[in-house]
Amino acid sequence: MIFTRLARANGAASTLAMALALATGAAITATALEAPAFAQKKAKYSKGFLAGYAPLQEALSAENPDPATVKAAIPGAVAAIENEDDRFAAGGAIVNAGQRFNDNALARQGLELMLASGKVAPEQVGPYNFMIGQVAYNAKEYAAARSALEAAMAAGYTDNNPEAIIAETYFAESRDAEGLAYLSNALEARKAAGGTLEEDWIKRGLAVAYRANMKDEAIKFANMYVSEFPSETSWRDAIAILLNTGGYDKPATLDLLRLGRRAGTLNDARLYGEYVEAADYRRLPAEVVSVIDEGQSKGFLSESDAYLVDTRKQAADRAAADRADMDGLLSDARKSGATLATVMAAGDAMLSMGRPAEAEEFYLKASTMAGADTPMALTRLGIAQYDQGNYAEAQATFNRVEGARQAIANLWAVYSGQQGG
Repeated sequence: MIFTRLARANGAASTLAMALALATGAAITATALEAPAFAQKKAKYSKGFLAGYAPLQEALSAENPDPATVKAAIPGAVAAIENEDDRFAAGGAIVNAGQRFNDNALARQGLELMLASGKVAPEQVGPYNFMIGQVAYNAKEYAAARSALEAAMAAGYTDNNPEAIIAETYFAESRDAEGLAYLSNALEARKAAGGTLEEDWIKRGLAVAYRANMKDEAIKFANMYVSEFPSETSWRDAIAILLNTGGYDKPATLDLLRLGRRAGTLNDARLYGEYVEAADYRRLPAEVVSVIDEGQSKGFLSESDAYLVDTRKQAADRAAADRADMDGLLSDARKSGATLATVMAAGDAMLSMGRPAEAEEFYLKASTMAGADTPMALTRLGIAQYDQGNYAEAQATFNRVEGARQAIANLWAVYSGQQGG
């Protein structure tokens, strides 16, 4: 009889498990698993539904089901639904059709009917909603995808990173700010719960923020990236993001490139060239010499480049003269009536010559003087402390920096904390 055939045909389909793929355009496939038949659940189908379902059952039961015939029978079966058992059974049959014909739209229709019936086992509510969300995403129905994925998470489903797909729905709609906020909140929630953060989420957020010229968000994700996944790659990317989006003046650029140098992320001629320009052979000749030598030794700068050859020569000459006059500069800087310019010049000279303890002395003094560029003085004070291996002290100093330099100081603080263990 029809009732028995209906129960047998849909018992497996009603509890199918689909192989879940990431929402990158991949199709969802399904595999039927054995489960109790509807008859064993004492399902009560309406007479009208049994009649309306018969053509669909017949089409599905054929030795080689014809897709067109099966799809033509579906509207009649759906229209005949009178109760939730009918709805659940119709949904299972439609999912089965979607599985057979590799038709994700049909699978989604069936899953939605099954969920609407309230008959889906509690442990399957999450996976079913996730699959609906995935199909909706691939169909570019992003609002529907969000709704289903949020329902999946509400049911306790966490596999396959539904949060990442939700963020992608916003990005696909060019709602980058909302997507980044969602992704950031999801990462923070996972961290607060002691969960494992996904590196790909952070990299995606960083890429989107950078592409959209969203400076604050790019900086936020850059800090998160190096904090959670420190590596040469993450540090190189984070420093590059700030260089390309910060709009910094040369002194700030110099302090960012100093971080890159210590982190070992200067890996091309452009970065070394920017470092040479920012340091300026007229102001910090000793540092210019060391940077050019380093870039050449690593093969990033050409030893035959006329500009670099001339710059290095002039820098070397000035560095020698500075060393000859250094005692006088340091003496003047230590006087009670020393000017701010003299004190900062002494600190800069000491830092560039690799004498960080003395640099710390002068930056500390400068940071308390009237008219001081306090963010710059503190940044360089932190660098001097870092260079002495006083990482905790350096980190605390960097955390005091405010204003336009704060993002640079924040990266320095993270790096100092990592070096200090």
